[in-house]
Amino acid sequence: MSEDEKLLKEAKKLPWEDRLTHKNWKVRNDGCIDLAGVCDSIMDPKDPRLREFGPLFKKSVADSNAAVQEKALDALIGFLRAADADVSRYAKEVCDSIAAKCLTGRPKTIEKAQAAFMLWVELEASDVFLDTMEKAIKNKVAKAVVPAIDVMYQALSEFGTKIIPPKRILRILPELFDHQDQNVRASAKGLTIELCRWIGKDSVKSILFEKMRDTMKKEIEAEMDNVTGVSKPTRKIRSEQTREVEQEAAIESPGAPPADEASPTGVQDIDEYDLVDPVDILTPLGKSSFWDGVKAAKWSERRDAVAELTKLASAKRLAAGDYTEICRTLKKLITDVNIAVAVEAIQAAGNLASGLRKDFTVCSRILLPVLLDKLKEKKQLVVDALMQTLQSMHTGGCVALADVIEDVRVATKNKVPSVRSSCLNWVTFCIENNTKLTVMKLHKDYVPILMESLNDGTPEVRDAAFSALAAFAKHLGMKPLERSLEKLDEVRRKKLTEMIGSGPGSNTSTPSSTSDENSEAVVKKSAASLLSGKKPTAPTQSVKKTGSTKVTVSKKGDATVEANDDIEVGEMSLEEIESRVGSIVQPEIIENLKSAVWKERLEAMTSLKETVEGLPEINKDSEILVRLLSVLPGWAEKNVQVQQKVIEVVCHIAERATSFSKKAVMLCLPGLAERSSDIKTRAQATRCLTVFCEVAGPNFVFDKMYKIMKEHRNPKVLSEGLSWMITGIEDFGISHIKLKDLLEFCKDVGLQSSAPATRNATIKLIGVLHKFVGPGLKNFLTDVKPALQSALDTEYEKNPYEGPAAPKRTVRGADDGAPVAGGDGLPREDVSGKLSVTLMKNLGSPEWKIRQESIETVNRIIEEANKRIQATGTGELFGALKGRLNDSNKNLVMMTLSTLGSLAAAMGPAVDKNSKGVLADVLKCLGDNKKLMREAVIKTLDGWAEVLQLDKMLPYIVPALIDAKLCADGRKDLFDWVTKQLTKCVSCSELTHLLKPISVGLQDKSVEVRKAADAALQELLRVCGFDAINKASRELHGSALAAVLPILEKQRSPGAIDASEDRAGSKGNLPKTGKQTSNGPERPAAKAPPRGTQAAAIAAQDAAVQGQALFNMRDSNKEERERSIPRKYKFEEPRPEQILEVEADVMKYFREDLHRRLLSPDFKKQVDGLELLQKAIPTHTKDIAEISDILLRWIVLRFCESNTTCLLKVLDFLPELVEALKNEGYALTEFEATIFLPCLVEKSGHNIEKVREKMRELMRLICCIYPASKLFTYICEGLRSKNNRTRIESVDHIGFMVDRYGIAGPNKALQSVAALTTERDGDLRKAALQTLATVYKIMGDDVWRYLGKLSDAQKSMIDDKFKWKAREMDKRREGKPGETRAALRRSVRENGNDAVEQSGEGTSRPITAPPVLLRGNEHFELASASPAGPSDWSEALDTIEFGSSPEQVVEGMKLICHELSQMAADMESSLTDDFAKDADRLVRILTLKVTTTFNMGLGGASSRSCKYVLNTLMQTFQLKKLAHGVREATLHSLITELLLWLLDERVPLMDDGSQLLKALNVLMLKILENAGRTSAFVVLIRLLRPLESRWPGVASEEAAATRGQKFSDLVVKCLIKLTKVLGSTIFEVDLDRLLQSIHEYLQELGMEEIRRRAGADDKPLRMVKTVLHELVKLRGTAIKGHLSMVPIDTEPQPIILAYIDLNLQTLAAARMLTPTGPTGQTHWVDSSSNGPASPAGHTAEAQLKQELAAVFKKIGDKQTCTIGLYELYRITQLYPQVDIFSQLQNASEAFRTYIRNGLAQMEKSVAAGRAPTSIAMVTPPPASPPSHSSPKMEVEAPAESDTAELKKMVFINTPKSYESPLPSGDIQPVSTPSSGTLDAIRERMRSIQAAATAAVGAGSIPSPTAAAITISNGSSPSFSRGYSSEVLVSQQQQQQQHEVAAESGEVSTAVVAVDDSALSGLQARMERLKSGGAMDSA
Repeated sequence: MSEDEKLLKEAKKLPWEDRLTHKNWKVRNDGCIDLAGVCDSIMDPKDPRLREFGPLFKKSVADSNAAVQEKALDALIGFLRAADADVSRYAKEVCDSIAAKCLTGRPKTIEKAQAAFMLWVELEASDVFLDTMEKAIKNKVAKAVVPAIDVMYQALSEFGTKIIPPKRILRILPELFDHQDQNVRASAKGLTIELCRWIGKDSVKSILFEKMRDTMKKEIEAEMDNVTGVSKPTRKIRSEQTREVEQEAAIESPGAPPADEASPTGVQDIDEYDLVDPVDILTPLGKSSFWDGVKAAKWSERRDAVAELTKLASAKRLAAGDYTEICRTLKKLITDVNIAVAVEAIQAAGNLASGLRKDFTVCSRILLPVLLDKLKEKKQLVVDALMQTLQSMHTGGCVALADVIEDVRVATKNKVPSVRSSCLNWVTFCIENNTKLTVMKLHKDYVPILMESLNDGTPEVRDAAFSALAAFAKHLGMKPLERSLEKLDEVRRKKLTEMIGSGPGSNTSTPSSTSDENSEAVVKKSAASLLSGKKPTAPTQSVKKTGSTKVTVSKKGDATVEANDDIEVGEMSLEEIESRVGSIVQPEIIENLKSAVWKERLEAMTSLKETVEGLPEINKDSEILVRLLSVLPGWAEKNVQVQQKVIEVVCHIAERATSFSKKAVMLCLPGLAERSSDIKTRAQATRCLTVFCEVAGPNFVFDKMYKIMKEHRNPKVLSEGLSWMITGIEDFGISHIKLKDLLEFCKDVGLQSSAPATRNATIKLIGVLHKFVGPGLKNFLTDVKPALQSALDTEYEKNPYEGPAAPKRTVRGADDGAPVAGGDGLPREDVSGKLSVTLMKNLGSPEWKIRQESIETVNRIIEEANKRIQATGTGELFGALKGRLNDSNKNLVMMTLSTLGSLAAAMGPAVDKNSKGVLADVLKCLGDNKKLMREAVIKTLDGWAEVLQLDKMLPYIVPALIDAKLCADGRKDLFDWVTKQLTKCVSCSELTHLLKPISVGLQDKSVEVRKAADAALQELLRVCGFDAINKASRELHGSALAAVLPILEKQRSPGAIDASEDRAGSKGNLPKTGKQTSNGPERPAAKAPPRGTQAAAIAAQDAAVQGQALFNMRDSNKEERERSIPRKYKFEEPRPEQILEVEADVMKYFREDLHRRLLSPDFKKQVDGLELLQKAIPTHTKDIAEISDILLRWIVLRFCESNTTCLLKVLDFLPELVEALKNEGYALTEFEATIFLPCLVEKSGHNIEKVREKMRELMRLICCIYPASKLFTYICEGLRSKNNRTRIESVDHIGFMVDRYGIAGPNKALQSVAALTTERDGDLRKAALQTLATVYKIMGDDVWRYLGKLSDAQKSMIDDKFKWKAREMDKRREGKPGETRAALRRSVRENGNDAVEQSGEGTSRPITAPPVLLRGNEHFELASASPAGPSDWSEALDTIEFGSSPEQVVEGMKLICHELSQMAADMESSLTDDFAKDADRLVRILTLKVTTTFNMGLGGASSRSCKYVLNTLMQTFQLKKLAHGVREATLHSLITELLLWLLDERVPLMDDGSQLLKALNVLMLKILENAGRTSAFVVLIRLLRPLESRWPGVASEEAAATRGQKFSDLVVKCLIKLTKVLGSTIFEVDLDRLLQSIHEYLQELGMEEIRRRAGADDKPLRMVKTVLHELVKLRGTAIKGHLSMVPIDTEPQPIILAYIDLNLQTLAAARMLTPTGPTGQTHWVDSSSNGPASPAGHTAEAQLKQELAAVFKKIGDKQTCTIGLYELYRITQLYPQVDIFSQLQNASEAFRTYIRNGLAQMEKSVAAGRAPTSIAMVTPPPASPPSHSSPKMEVEAPAESDTAELKKMVFINTPKSYESPLPSGDIQPVSTPSSGTLDAIRERMRSIQAAATAAVGAGSIPSPTAAAITISNGSSPSFSRGYSSEVLVSQQQQQQQHEVAAESGEVSTAVVAVDDSALSGLQARMERLKSGGAMDSA
């Protein structure tokens, strides 16, 4: 035995309590199992063990072990089943334990816990149960709340409200409605619905709905609609069960019913009054002003006081109390003279009676006589209130008829008839609402009163008495009244009898449902026997009568359908049939038809057919013949031939008869349906069915066939019948068929059939319907199975929608053209009943979720109606949805748009009349910037366009297209939609209304809108035709017409040109024809317009109007125009109607050609118009002043446009206009100021600096024609602008005006300016502070009084600015702030106003430093410093370098910026050279500060220091002298630093990070522009090498490589910038230093790396090659002369040489240069070590010839002739022994003269100390390489006419002393250099150095200083042969040269300087050799 078994065995000996509380769960579990077994075995509920077990369950059901807990519940259930109600004493503690522990357990545990609760209820512990549930629903765990609600639901549904008080549940439910868990809310909803079944819907609504959310109300209302039937208890409590058992045992007679059987089992009659808690109103009434109000003299106060009582008393139940005083007060107020007070008092009394009921009895007795007497009131409002109050008193039990007999008697004797009649009506009401027993007791007292009233002289009183007697009779019957009624005459008795008989008999039924019918029968029986004695009419007779009448109803669809079920065929015996056809058919035929032999029957049928065919009239005999055939041989005939004959005869009869009855059709249909399933008779049967459709209508036949096919057992009948229906639809169409019934039959029968043939036939039938009906059919078949849906979709594709087809057959007597509801035959459902008031209210709910659910409900209603609804009752729905289009929740707006689209599709064309203009609000949603919203609108419009024609939508679309609030995207989308719809349209005159919005769209600012409008116009022209559109365009004016006309001109026919041009001329607008000149009328563009006629028309029209006055002043009335413009200070964008007014005025007062230009959409024409006005200003100033308001309004329109060209032209025009008006003495009127100044102030914050400057100047100029004080008001309005730039400009204007015109006393503008110091925008704060400082300068400390209330921070900021201003004034010796003003005041006091006038402009003006631009609109505040020497500058440098805080560094940079700005203003200042010496130090310091400040910014500090550093660098590099003073090493550090920060990903995250990146970019560009070109090139080429350890935060080598690549890309971009302008800056570059840098780069890479990178397309290497290529292209072969710093004698040879030679070969092959030696030469070869000389000779002469050839080539090119002359001059200075002119023997005299004059001019320029710089170099034209090897060298001719002469020039007779060992030998490959290269180079250099030294010693070579020459800007002059040896030329020779140049078309130009870097390669090398032999070091 195991341990557990031993433990369990031992535990069984323990008491129950110990076992159930044992620490081992297995013991507890075993104990619960045993306890359950014991409880199940107990049969006696009085067993003493049950009393022992009761206390054990409190702990056991709360066991922590789930298994034990479940077993404990089993034991509890067994215990409760065995016990009786006595154990309910344990209910509370056990139920609490279950609720606390078991409702969150396992599902099985929860189920058992609920079963235990139900057993407690059964044991009559329902109160304890509900108390526990109240606690359980407050559990925070929703999982525990749901089971609690479920068990309440079970208890209510099983035990009913008799056991479970509904009041308790009603108290619990409200807090569950708002529970956060949806499962709890759903359960609460179910419990509420169950409650409706027991206490009624109205009670639940009135009590609970006010505590629910709207969504919950809506859901519960929807569920309530499904609540039907009567709820009955299904379970009884234990005591009832026991009593029932006892009664069954006691009853011996089976027929005797039990005592309780008569008790109601249905819905209990629960009074809502008992379900609510009473409300105390006496306390709040005492605290209110009721008692004072009812005594007030004013009737309104009395009425309001009573209304307060009425409102309080409207509660459903009122708490009892002493209402005597209130009653007395009401009694007085009921008789108040004011009707409103009286009515309010009557209503209050009624509310008190309803709320207090029997507690109001005493008060009711007091009020009743007054109320009855008040019935004399004539006002119906009062009478209605009285009747309602009296009825409330009775229904509430306050007044009983037995107690008010005397009051009624008095009232019936009142002299006023209305009192008598109304009182009797109230008595009638009381009788009808009383029980039979009560009425029985009253009739003896009331009947005499009523009988007496029957004799009243007033008809109303008599009628009321009759009604009361009838009420008595209905309750009691006539027997108790017989004695009293004996006195009535026959007429009154008859009337009373009629009134009793017409009353509803259901009122007498008892509550018992089992006795309803019997009691009703009794009542009817007694009433009928006593009063009329007639039996009720048999219902069959009425039915038969109805049927007989409806057969003759019109054959139209619906009427026929209604009559279908009422047609009865009727039985007729064979004998009767034979007797009726005896006169038609021979007896033999009938006998043969009865024969058993089929041949005889066949023969008889043949004879019968012949007989029928021979009958002249068949109408009257058609039905009897069909009856005969239906019997003989009958539809059961087995022989096929006989069957066929029968069908043929029937078909023949139907075809011939003009009135074939539907009875006859019904006789044949069952047989025909069966015959159609047989293939042998199918053809005849289906043909006969088709004929029946003709005579009886397809709908009738179809309707009868549905039932026949559905009930027939043979599936073929169904499948073949469906196949025939396909034929029927194709023959007759769908107009005569009720599609709803057909589709329901297909869905419920055909598609549900198990036979495949039937399903296939059904699918084919539906497919045919789809062909005629369309996609709307699918909405009726959405609930079919997926497989069938797939098959249906396939069938839809086979039968696409074609529209309703014309029927092939017609129905006799039917109106084929009659329209069918829905248009396509599909039924539409009336949904007005579902569109409840609550739904409409919820659509406007403040909670978005409720609104969303309401919209979803509308969508659901549409879906449930198969998307086919009637328009009935939808008006209010459209109104509610219209409100949702303005919803703040955009998602709901899109849902609403989708719903509106669905509504339109569901309603069809009827939506147009019922939509209440909702389409206009739909189109407003296109103004939304969200694309999804606009797409939703377009989708909605598509839905509407499917059911409405476009012309019906135009009244909404046209205004939307010209709505200014519509955004560009929305307007473009709408134009696109219109274009798409126009493609579907045919011609319609209404569509021409689109022309106006299209013309507006063609002028839109957005290009996309204009394109969309153009496309719409093209489509409109296609649809409506040119003539219609041309006619409609006559209504257009101004720019609208100008926009449309060019497009119309392209479309028009040639014959219509003249008329259109005439009309265009009259309107003053013509299409664009081309460009205009800047100062004249239009001229044709280079590209001619499509028709030359247009240009000719315009030119002719311009010429025609030139003689007219420019301005039309005849009708000008400025005062009238002034009255139409309201005065305003704030600018508003012009509205469309205002624009049209301006255009109309311009057309009216300006000449035609002028206004055509001004109103043109082409800005170029507008500029032309302005130029015309500009020219007219001097001569037409007065006229312009008269119409200046119109001109200013036009200018405002231009200000509001985005075209900068036109705006700048306007700003150029306005100053001239202002100046002219000033000279004329004209002052701007208030009217004109209102037009123009608000716009000028608002637009002064333009985003373009140039525009802002012009506007600033204009604003200051306007003071000449408008008072500054008034202008100040408009400027102050600019402080409120939303544009920060506008506010900045306004603040600056205020400062300017204060400085210029002073300030008079306090001004609110100062407060507004001071308030701007708290703005986040730094520029705005600075501008405000600067303006305040200007005011402070004038006013001094008095300014503080006018600044308003300031914060401490503002005061501190402003105070610092004021101190700075004081220091600045002190430096400039301007005195102290406010001193001038104070002196002026003293002077005024002493000398009067003369001093003021004399002081005028006496105040000094502050010197404003020019702003330093760092980013878009940010101006730095510069510290003011006196004109400082180097000491201040040095101090600032020290401050920047050694400053201990960022503030100190910033102050130093402020001073530097100030000095630099002054230097920029005066570049000739001596300070510039002094400051240039410190430029390198400044940049080096600032470079370090870049790193420091940016690192601080990354740490979270302000970016202020970064901005100042970058700004200071910007200021430095703006000055070329300072930029050139920066050393190469410093520039290298700076560029490296800037590029690294540009690539740093952390910079954008800093404060103003994006602005810092822009500043870095701009600074880098400025460095490349102004820094030394050589240094920039060298630094950038050096930076192409990889950087190491410079990347912060790089985690991997891959990331470092990526960043290195980005860095290289930036460097390459910088090199591209420099290389692009190399042609114009090459003489600023030290080519030797640049080539050295390239050499070092290539050598560092090596050939292997170069090859690898070339294969990988390496950008840095490619960039270096590009730079080298550009150098070779620009310098040609002379580039080799700049290799002085490249070690060309090393082995292996430098790589750069190979690339130079390669470029030379490439360029020569492309004919882009003329090589100076054999092609491909790569180096010079020593003659002594290289064998025999080449044919050209290895001498210095060859090298010199190469140099001279290059020089003469440049002289021969007009672009480089000046450079060539300068180089030639330098050669003559270096080599005076060489006779240059002896080399030009073959040249012309003119050429030699040109050379002499040029050299002479060069010498003069050198003597004057000038040197040419920045001379543009152009690559010479290509030439073929020389084909000869003689010493003669060809050079290119300088001009075309002298090419032949120039080619003859040679160099001869070179002196021996200049022979050099420099060979021009054959080409050697780069990879295999020849031996002896180094020795040859060294020998050459020695000889050149010796010659140079000798020349210097002789003093013949001048110093290589800068020189100046006169250059020619044209082509080179012509030259003649011969060459003079003279260097200087006489004046006569110079004159001759000029004459020759003049003959060749030459023009002399200015002198341009060139520095030493412009020397040729040979010259530079000579200079270096002369200064020390640089090559030795190589």
